[in-house]
Amino acid sequence: MTDIISPLPGIFYRSPGPGKEPYAIEGGAVSPGQVIGVVEIMKQFSEIRCEVAGILERFHVADTGTINPGEVIATVREE
Repeated sequence: MTDIISPLPGIFYRSPGPGKEPYAIEGGAVSPGQVIGVVEIMKQFSEIRCEVAGILERFHVADTGTINPGEVIATVREE
């Protein structure tokens, strides 16, 4: 299992906008470099990318939830 850690504080978004498809879903396949969400701080958005190939097991933060640096955003089961 690989944890994806937040590099900065802010609000975590799972999709690019309201009503749009999420970047990744729990139980779905992810690949290295794939965006799984964005963190917004002071109107600046930073992409959060997966570093391994596998299955996104679980998000640890809700969509539009707050996140702090060093906290786990999601867990990926490597394949």
